[in-house]
This record gives sequence, structure tokens and C-alpha cells, in this order.
Amino acid sequence: MAERTIAARRRLKVDPVACDGVGICAHLAPDLVRLDSWGYPIVSAARLDAATERQAAAATAACPRKALFTTDLTSKD
Repeated sequence: MAERTIAARRRLKVDPVACDGVGICAHLAPDLVRLDSWGYPIVSAARLDAATERQAAAATAACPRKALFTTDLTSKD
């Protein structure tokens, strides 16, 4: 139960300066990320639940530029 509560207070974010538009994030987190016409990610502002937390973790780990990260909703990021 605590894991679900923690995930619901987090969101996936992207650092647009670090991103090279590889697009693997959209394949690993299809419920959270879509690509614009140039291949750069547009990240959902939705809170993470258990399923999307797993997607976010996979996309964050696979990002070659480390441009994806999760943040707490209370954070100013």
C-alpha cells in the first residue's frame, strides 16, 4: 500500500536540453510519453500509479542521455 501512495505522488519529467530525441522512452513508457514531429518526448503530467511507475523506471534507466527523471509533486522541478 505504501508503494502505491509513494508512486501517486511522483511524475515523470524530461530535461529538454539533455534530450537528443532518441525516442526509446516512448516505446518503454507508452502511457506516459508521446513523440513530437521531430522525435522529442512530450511527457504526460499525470501522476504515476503502479503500472506507469514501472514504465517510468524502465524509460529512465534506458535513456542514453539521462534526460528523463521522476520528481515528487512537492518538488519545484
